[in-house]
Amino acid sequence: MHKAGFVNIVGNPNVGKSTLMNQLVGERISIATFKAQTTRHRIMGIVNTPEMQIVFSDTPGVLKPNYKLQESMLAFSESALQDADILLYVTDVVENPEKNMDFLEKVQKMEIPVILLINKIDMTPSSLPQGEEHSESGKPASPSKRPEEILGTIVEKWHSLLPNAEILPISAKNKFGVDMLLKRIQELLPESPAYFDKDQLTDKPARFFVSEIIREKILLYYDKEIPYSVEVAVERFKEDDKHIHINAVIYVERDSQKGIIIGHQGVALKKVSTEARKSLEKFFGKTIYLEIFVKVDKDWRSSERELNHFGYNPE
Repeated sequence: MHKAGFVNIVGNPNVGKSTLMNQLVGERISIATFKAQTTRHRIMGIVNTPEMQIVFSDTPGVLKPNYKLQESMLAFSESALQDADILLYVTDVVENPEKNMDFLEKVQKMEIPVILLINKIDMTPSSLPQGEEHSESGKPASPSKRPEEILGTIVEKWHSLLPNAEILPISAKNKFGVDMLLKRIQELLPESPAYFDKDQLTDKPARFFVSEIIREKILLYYDKEIPYSVEVAVERFKEDDKHIHINAVIYVERDSQKGIIIGHQGVALKKVSTEARKSLEKFFGKTIYLEIFVKVDKDWRSSERELNHFGYNPE
């Protein structure tokens, strides 16, 4: 029998969910940078073999929302609890296990298979800033403990919080444990026909990945609040056999942010455009002609209408 199912990835911000997603899918379809709250949407990546189809979902990091954009992000994460056949809950070796207990309590009640992934195990105490290792109480652990002892304490704490979950230490960045995880997912996957065409990689259109790649460059090259005040929309996407012509707009909330994005004599925006074009050419395998404009859309993060326009509706 053919197997197919939805494997949804959830967890708090900056624990490595997008890095894991990209390792599992084999394509770089989720933004993965050092900044927290990078993923804003729920992004599907599909793995196909003749015998099975695994539909992975990367979700925004779980957080207590402060404005409507974050409310939409949380709704994407919570929706992943509703339709999963297998849930991957991602944490890491430095996170307090009791962070965001409201969301964790929902995971505790789930009757589907839950795999708890302790990521970043390559970050041993000797490579962490002193005092960042956590004991089961969430307080800094003794630096004299060996790495395997600290990991054992973390595993015990998570086992008490999610007693029905399977626990697997991994390093998504270094691909440690990823093959073992994939094998276990294949074992747990229910029998089902495929949900998507077997040549399909994701449920998102090409324009979505254009905006994500441009937004990734903004996350990398600008500091402070700028990346979180930005949205990117693609107004033109014209493709032929060898070329793609793209017009994109970077929306900011204030005139001062527009000036920062553009930079002195347009240098900052030119850097973003150049780096985005290189990544887009690698992603699509075609020559890219990219024009980027910057516009002010005040308080778009708190506007229901604007959030719907930008696709932040989990329904």
